[in-house]
Amino acid sequence: MSQNTLPDIRQTLTLNAPIQKVWDAVATADGIAAWFMPNNFQPIEGYEFHLNAGPFGDSPCKVTELDPPNRLSFQWGKDWTLTFELIDKGSKTEFTLIHSGWDADKVTEFDQPHTAVRDNMSRGWEGIQKKLAAYVEGAQ
Repeated sequence: MSQNTLPDIRQTLTLNAPIQKVWDAVATADGIAAWFMPNNFQPIEGYEFHLNAGPFGDSPCKVTELDPPNRLSFQWGKDWTLTFELIDKGSKTEFTLIHSGWDADKVTEFDQPHTAVRDNMSRGWEGIQKKLAAYVEGAQ
């Protein structure tokens, strides 16, 4: 780990939906596609899949941790890990997104410094999580 590790992006929100509904939204290919990106995800530890990042092409990913319906982690691209943590709050679910692997000395596959991308991503995740909320809180 380099000395220039940047803090994880960590965002938590309470979703007005039961945990199983949120899990289905964050741990199935159709669910992930509905609020994040088209993909060929399968909920299998070690499974390699791609997120389709539109103009940026397909990002290779690999499932590293699967603990339904509470936790999913996968490697995203060459440096990042995405983790979704879910806590059952009865009719609601506390959802935390953790985007880790930031390093001030590294650049992305597209030669953008992590420092620059991290701030954009942090803001981007707020919008993406609103899409997730709308998806799981929509048609009940």
